[in-house]
Amino acid sequence: MSSKEQRERREMLRSLTSFMLNRQPPICEKGASAIGSAFIACALLWLLSAIYQVPCNAAAATSAPELPFKVVAFYTGKSDPAHISFVCEANKWFPEVAGQNGFTYDSTNDWTQLNPRFLARFQVVVFLDSRPEDQAQRAAFRQYMENGGAWMGFHFAGFALTPSKVPQNWDWYHNEFLGSGCYLSNTWRPTSAVLRVEDPQHPATMHLPETFVSAPNEWYRWSNDLRRNPDIKVLLSIAPSSFPLGTGPNPREIWHGGDYPVVWTNRRYRMMYVNMGHNDIDYEHKTGKELSQTFGSPTQNRLILDGLRWLGRGGRSTQ
Repeated sequence: MSSKEQRERREMLRSLTSFMLNRQPPICEKGASAIGSAFIACALLWLLSAIYQVPCNAAAATSAPELPFKVVAFYTGKSDPAHISFVCEANKWFPEVAGQNGFTYDSTNDWTQLNPRFLARFQVVVFLDSRPEDQAQRAAFRQYMENGGAWMGFHFAGFALTPSKVPQNWDWYHNEFLGSGCYLSNTWRPTSAVLRVEDPQHPATMHLPETFVSAPNEWYRWSNDLRRNPDIKVLLSIAPSSFPLGTGPNPREIWHGGDYPVVWTNRRYRMMYVNMGHNDIDYEHKTGKELSQTFGSPTQNRLILDGLRWLGRGGRSTQ
């Protein structure tokens, strides 16, 4: 409707209202309250407004913009050049894409910040390359998740192996929350894989093709069978066309077949684990040169961003 038409219709409404309020009642209405005429006028005004679609308040026609949700990432960044490379890449990439994707991004390597007061400021917590080791920090994170907080974890954030510097000494996190148990083995060296979408209706994967090629990564195998856990929803797995996966030289680090979930969520929590997060590095010549980037795959980036938005807006798997 043009501005001229709107003005003409508003003038018509004003004229009709004035007429109804100021008219003299006929003989048969003598003694009736003037409120009756006012009521009729208001009813007529409402009816005509609805018919001609004249807004009573222009501000009501527009909804308030959705506020960005807040993300904080914890990291260690002290061991394995590939993990350090990923942390540096993530802490550069996330702030670059945050604004246009509806969130803010902060990061810290101060794990003492993993406490209830600090976590209450954020809708999503990210573990880039590790997990908390302090018991108070672990308790704060569990409380945060059980009270409706959201989490995204990458690669080494799911690692646990006994004996090692990261033993399996947190049963809730590895067996109940992640569901994966202990690390068993991995491919080598970091290579791309063809990933298969297992649930094309999930908000994190609904914009992905049926299969796509990932960024290079070191892929993990776990002690627990995630398929047998009713709380776990597998979103992505390694497609059979990927095999053989890995280049060795150790034959045990080349996979020739099998079922390997790489992205999943737990229906009981707002969470998503992503096995990606290990860049390829020039280990052989000890130059430390980065040979790949985790965020170098646009399709994989879409998975991460859609997953983050799903978590930040209150997502939880129910099917």
